[in-house]
Amino acid sequence: MSAQIIDGKTIAGRVRIAVARDVEAFAEEFGGAKPGLATILVGDDPASAIYVNGKQKACREVGMDGFNFPLAADAPREEVVELIERLNADPAVSGILLQLPLPGHLDGAKLTGMIDPRKDVDGLTPVSAGLLALGREGLRPCTPSGVMTLLDAAGAQLEGAEAVVVGRSNLFGKPMAQLLLGANATVTMCHSRTRDLPAVCRRADVLIAAVGRAQMVKADWVKPGATVIDVGMNRGNSTPPTLVGDIDFDAVKEVAGAITPVPGGVGPMTIAFLLRNTLQAARMQRSER
Repeated sequence: MSAQIIDGKTIAGRVRIAVARDVEAFAEEFGGAKPGLATILVGDDPASAIYVNGKQKACREVGMDGFNFPLAADAPREEVVELIERLNADPAVSGILLQLPLPGHLDGAKLTGMIDPRKDVDGLTPVSAGLLALGREGLRPCTPSGVMTLLDAAGAQLEGAEAVVVGRSNLFGKPMAQLLLGANATVTMCHSRTRDLPAVCRRADVLIAAVGRAQMVKADWVKPGATVIDVGMNRGNSTPPTLVGDIDFDAVKEVAGAITPVPGGVGPMTIAFLLRNTLQAARMQRSER
């Protein structure tokens, strides 16, 4: 029997509807004020421009204010720092997102770390990472948070379950593992030096792949009945190219109990949780006034 397909597009739509309702309530509570998201785009990378435009469009759809700040590809570090500092101080801006990757002369990690943690809607500053590691309240990275909601929607029982995360990036793998630990799962994080990776994956009740290698995870890597989350997005070999994940979807869906597709699985959740984080940040900032 084929796996349950976890419909991220539908689940993300429900999150966005809830955010729009809560934004309306926020405006009523605070005299018409709205949460505001500022995006910073350095350079003219087409994919990054599409992502930023999508985020700004999503803001408008839920009733938030959106502010986009495009900078030239050769913008000096001082210009980016000055903009981040100005946005940190702007009360109309609830959240700040520095679109990555940046041009080679700029250090994305260091610049992201300059964002006020109260406005860190990507959840990537050292302060946000520390709050997550300590289990304290704070803004969480969008994609791992979205994955947790997908797991809940799929009925995955995380307490006491064995979860395997393939990929140890600061952007996804590490915060994903922290969130799973917070849900009382037993977590194994795999990477390029993991010995016998297929055997480790076969132990997983919950298997999450985020390595950026097209269809790397095969059916014989998957425990029958496991919940499988595919965070990868890669160009396939077909003509014209199509998007494929890190999971060999057609094969794995015949083994897994539940699985996310690519596209239409994890991707829509990222923007939905960016919106939710922006609203959360706005509420946190209002409570401090």
